[in-house]
Amino acid sequence: MENETIAAISTPMGEGAIGIVRLSGPKAISIADTVYRGATPLASVASHTIHYGKIIDAKTEQRLEEVMVSVMKAPKTFTKEDVVEVNCHGGVVSIQRILQLLLRQGARLAEPGEFTKRAFLNGRIDLSQAEAVMDLIRAKTDQAMTSAMHQVEGRLANAIETLRQQVLEALAQVEVNIDYPEYDDVEEMTQQTLVTYASQVRTSIDALLTTASQGKILREGLHTAIIGRPNVGKSSLLNSLAHDTRAIVTEVPGTTRDVIEEYVNVRGVPLKLIDTAGIRETEDIVERIGVERSRKVLQEAELILLVINQNEPLTDEEERLFEATKEFNVIVILNKTDLPINADRERIELLAKGRPIVATSLLNEEGLEALEQAIASLFFESGVESGDSTYVSNSRHIALLHEARQAVEDVIQGVESGMPVDIVQIDMQKAWELLGEITGDTVGESLIDQLFSQFCLGK
Repeated sequence: MENETIAAISTPMGEGAIGIVRLSGPKAISIADTVYRGATPLASVASHTIHYGKIIDAKTEQRLEEVMVSVMKAPKTFTKEDVVEVNCHGGVVSIQRILQLLLRQGARLAEPGEFTKRAFLNGRIDLSQAEAVMDLIRAKTDQAMTSAMHQVEGRLANAIETLRQQVLEALAQVEVNIDYPEYDDVEEMTQQTLVTYASQVRTSIDALLTTASQGKILREGLHTAIIGRPNVGKSSLLNSLAHDTRAIVTEVPGTTRDVIEEYVNVRGVPLKLIDTAGIRETEDIVERIGVERSRKVLQEAELILLVINQNEPLTDEEERLFEATKEFNVIVILNKTDLPINADRERIELLAKGRPIVATSLLNEEGLEALEQAIASLFFESGVESGDSTYVSNSRHIALLHEARQAVEDVIQGVESGMPVDIVQIDMQKAWELLGEITGDTVGESLIDQLFSQFCLGK
């Protein structure tokens, strides 16, 4: 399969100005030449150049499309193979017709993520960089994209390689001491060396893990539920944060009958906003289903925006909402400041138990700046870094770092408990292998296939 030439559409399906069909493999140029007609055959052109021509049916010589074809020759390509990209008009029929034509000429349809997989297998990028390619595509904010770009550039890979080198130096020192025991105190010297190196590695892993929670938010977004009684301004809040009319707003209680989702960017923090049906007891069957869905969303949320109408007295339902969310990250929003205040502010502050309270008038778009700042500060105390910060954002990487940290912790504890050096070094070896799984140096083929199967087709 590694010697096969693969092809896929690399632009989203649908109407557009341009569509791209990508070929990669040893026969990419020759296959493209069978259907391309231009001033010069593609096999004769210089690498990394683009050429105007036409795509024809090789059997009938019928002209099918007017194209620009990019030719990039190995090894200076993304896959380190010959790569050809056919740029055509972006209609569904046009781009599908070119793909089918190339497949008939000998190319194979690429599997999801196979271009990136080849880049990894051919040594162009490591596994952490390959996974960051997908993060780059899915980024919802500038900061999320910057974080993914840093990983594509290899910043995390460099940090992991430094850690593995430290572990390797420790293992080498152990082997030297075991193989050349000229001194009586060699066992003690080896134990001290292991503890020193293990402590250094543990400190470095801890430094990476401190960015994990923020990095995961940047990568996956923050599941944020907007809750409250009916008609307090939940849908208005979603519309205000989304800067769009995504939810119907009326004065009729119970207008929102189902869960509405929308991704928004708040000070660089991607929020998956979920507008829920107003939580109350109701006889309406449809509304009751919406309320039950709202309760389920509440349990899965990482941030809750609890909206209170401060124009009305606090109700028993709202007090129960405070109680139900006492274990969650909550920002209390006192809405409708443009109306007279009738809610008991002291009671609300008591129920909030020190959690942020923001006053808003969503009708007049007042208080949104303070709300956005409260959201950003709750999860990024010093703000979202857009400079040289490297966030560990991938759940697989985070889990492996925790396992590697435990392995070096076991080394330290093993030495302290007097275990023999040749037993303790097994845990050091385990740490080295776990760190290698992040970059793909010690990962199995089945895991590689699983990871790349999650990529979109054509990437």
